[in-house]
Amino acid sequence: MLTLKDFQREEQPNWCPTCGNFGIILSVKKALMELNVPQEETVLVSGVGCFAKLPYWIKAYGFVGLHGRSLPVAQGVKLANSKLKVIAFGGDGDGYGEGGNHFIHACRRNVNIAYFVHNNGVFGLTTGQYSPTSKKGTKSKSSPSGSEEMPVNPLALAIASGAKFVARAYSGDPKGLVEIMKKAIEYEGFAFVDIMQSCITFGKEHDYFKDKIYHLDDSYDASDKVKAMGKALDYEETERFALGIIYQEL
Repeated sequence: MLTLKDFQREEQPNWCPTCGNFGIILSVKKALMELNVPQEETVLVSGVGCFAKLPYWIKAYGFVGLHGRSLPVAQGVKLANSKLKVIAFGGDGDGYGEGGNHFIHACRRNVNIAYFVHNNGVFGLTTGQYSPTSKKGTKSKSSPSGSEEMPVNPLALAIASGAKFVARAYSGDPKGLVEIMKKAIEYEGFAFVDIMQSCITFGKEHDYFKDKIYHLDDSYDASDKVKAMGKALDYEETERFALGIIYQEL
């Protein structure tokens, strides 16, 4: 059986202290450990952003490419060797902005990979510009009067684009995050997880999420596509984030 030590590297992450990325990288290691996926059968693919350094610090195969282009590479890897467990990583700017077109087509193409998006609502690496998921009116150095666009709803976009596994998790909920990651990695098809996280330097701090997140209970039917779309859109009315599998085609 594998242990966390098997996935540890000597190099240390240089993210800001208490960044949500620390919870995500630990959860990835735990998910791979608990699924007993060998390092030589694991490929981690990322693009550009603070999140994108993650493959540097997990002992497995990794590829760090262009901004918004992790999905084409990840799909290519999987198609070349279907035996590999392939996980693509994106950011809210990287994945829903520059990589938005790739995201839509990956959802409908249904190649058997997992896609984990670090969603903190800002371009953290380039000092806090508003991103596709920033709330309308968000002010930054590049938008002193506030952003004018409505934010992208990643879950609703994924469901509408044909994704068969759509989930939301939170970096501050490691137990729940690990379980969702495991289910996504094991799912036979394209599995998308939007991971809410803090950016303590330029965006939302941890306290922001305390009263805004809740877990879906056992009564929720994730196989009902219409209800799933309603749940995905629910945040726009309630400003609360449902955590769990929002939609799954069995």
